[in-house]
Amino acid sequence: MRLCELSSSIPEGVDGLLIKKECNLKYFTGFSCDAGLLLVSREGSVFFTDSRYTEAAEKTISGCGVENSARLPEHIKEYCKKFKIKTLAGESSAMTVACAERYGSMLGDDVSLVFGGTADDIINGMRAVKTPAEVGLIKKAQAVAERSFEYIMGIIRPGMTEREVKTELDYFMLKNGAEKISFDTIAVSGANSSMPHGVPSDKALKEGDMLTLDFGAVCGGYHSDMTRTVAVSRCGEEQKEVYSIVLAAQEAALKALRPGVPCRYADRAARDLIAAAGYGERFGHGTGHGVGLELHENPTLNPRSEEILKKGNVVTVEPGIYIPGRFGVRIEDMVLITDGGYENLTRSPKELCTAGNR
Repeated sequence: MRLCELSSSIPEGVDGLLIKKECNLKYFTGFSCDAGLLLVSREGSVFFTDSRYTEAAEKTISGCGVENSARLPEHIKEYCKKFKIKTLAGESSAMTVACAERYGSMLGDDVSLVFGGTADDIINGMRAVKTPAEVGLIKKAQAVAERSFEYIMGIIRPGMTEREVKTELDYFMLKNGAEKISFDTIAVSGANSSMPHGVPSDKALKEGDMLTLDFGAVCGGYHSDMTRTVAVSRCGEEQKEVYSIVLAAQEAALKALRPGVPCRYADRAARDLIAAAGYGERFGHGTGHGVGLELHENPTLNPRSEEILKKGNVVTVEPGIYIPGRFGVRIEDMVLITDGGYENLTRSPKELCTAGNR
């Protein structure tokens, strides 16, 4: 059970962890709400929530007590005493200063609430390694996204707006198995595609545009993430050349993926190839990131990463080249790190596709 693993991972000098982030509550208890607080110690754990969620939490959560948070100031002190907690580590990335001050005031002088990343490091490390069940949900989400890509390729045409493309993609995913979309879908064309996180507009697609589609679905709480860049009706020689460089860079990064490899090495494989082709300054973001309950989680593939790839990591591989005011190209797959290398979870074709030729 994840709570047992978390409890046994509490380091010396800390007696317990205080968890507030909603996706982490779901990860450790199976129950998610926006008014939860989880106290974890070597002696036991308890989940606090208000009357809106108490009954549902009691029915869902096992191996952990559930308490109504109406009496949180008294209860949290009582449980800290019961669990022999003197030093409590909070999630540095999930608590505001005001929130930390509130909990610190509740705990009083008998318990020290500390930050500094201890709780975050333990939790992020656990979540970075996916179980087969988690991988199954990610694959399910990815399958929904890929069906939507196949659909959108059949209706893209010159004159269609970026916003219309985004809306069609989102609607198809939601209608065909996604509980929600992973993030605000990116559908940007022509000069707009030179912005990696461009926002879909009322710009109409034109023949010869490069169209970048970055999107994903959520199934069972788990995200998918993929990017394909396609040509609208036709493609110029420079666009073909840039596309081939990005594709080669992605393949180079994929070949570097296996357990034990520093994440920055995989990033370097893509980045060096793009730089050698003369486009080094046109690739500014990292090569990839972990995906799971959140769209962006550990590990990260970028030049500064100190993380090492492990079996069970699910990461994106998404190099790109962006020429301001003209066009951009990004190709993104999502992969699972396996014993001997990786399994590509993205099956959509990667050769340069042309849409809108009807």
